[in-house]
Amino acid sequence: MSILVFAESQNNKFKKSTFEAISYAKDLATLLDLECIVTCPAETENLEILSQYGADKIITHQSDELRIFTPTRYAEMIYKTAAAHTCKHVIISQTYAGKAIAPIVAAKLNYAIVTGIIDFPTQEEELVVTKTVFSNKAYAKVHLPKENLVMTIVPNSYELKQQKGQGSIVNHTFTSSSHVLTKSIEIMKSKGKVPLTEAEIVVSAGRGLKGAENWSMIEELADLLGAATACSKPVSDMEWRPHSEHVGQTGITIKPDLYIAIGISGAIQHLAGVGSSKNIVVINTDKEAPFFKAADYGIVGDAFEVVPKMIEALKNSQS
Repeated sequence: MSILVFAESQNNKFKKSTFEAISYAKDLATLLDLECIVTCPAETENLEILSQYGADKIITHQSDELRIFTPTRYAEMIYKTAAAHTCKHVIISQTYAGKAIAPIVAAKLNYAIVTGIIDFPTQEEELVVTKTVFSNKAYAKVHLPKENLVMTIVPNSYELKQQKGQGSIVNHTFTSSSHVLTKSIEIMKSKGKVPLTEAEIVVSAGRGLKGAENWSMIEELADLLGAATACSKPVSDMEWRPHSEHVGQTGITIKPDLYIAIGISGAIQHLAGVGSSKNIVVINTDKEAPFFKAADYGIVGDAFEVVPKMIEALKNSQS
């Protein structure tokens, strides 16, 4: 008996969220006395690293059909592997790809599904986990069966746990039997040094920046912190920044260790996408801005005065 993890990659390199999912699965496998199996396309680089996070076995699939991401085919790869190895649970990161795949896998296996998990299960008569609900505005405790379950784990919600491992690698040839109704024609990748969904630090700004021409200081601050840049919905709507940087209820949901919001009022729609950040710093001239209620640290001040001083301080500390 085993637990199966889908190892997601980008440009044939594993994402940080993949290592988190494997760490989670390995701890759950230890709790339930199961084997931890990981599956992914064969073209992915550095397969051996998966065993460092707990993979007891790595099952790869060789196929031209897996070179471009298609939810139906990737889901088929996962549910066929789960069925062949009698997997009690399937664990997938709650990324855009994961959210597309997980329901298909659950339906094909006839498993229950719980999404948005943010903590490790407690074991009573059933497993009990905490998950996000109402667009991250609240949390729910959910009782789960101890088998036949698909779980999606929110990125940055579980710590990485490296360990010594010698996971064996088994290669398979994959041929899809699914009738694919959709086809990927082109994948447009957002530009940036740090992918927003992978970033541990995010520097975000809103209409308080007054124009696209003022974003250089936001980018400079992000570079010094090794952070990703983001923006509020009005900013992307006005095309000051690309829509790929829009975080919020109708944009990207993130959960970094540190979220710095500059010139953003903090409407509920924005908070829905960033409210789960571990630490929130707000910089705003309006001391009544709603964002200060959600902030761990707040600075009432003009961004055009505060941010340059932060940049100067960081440069001095790094020199």
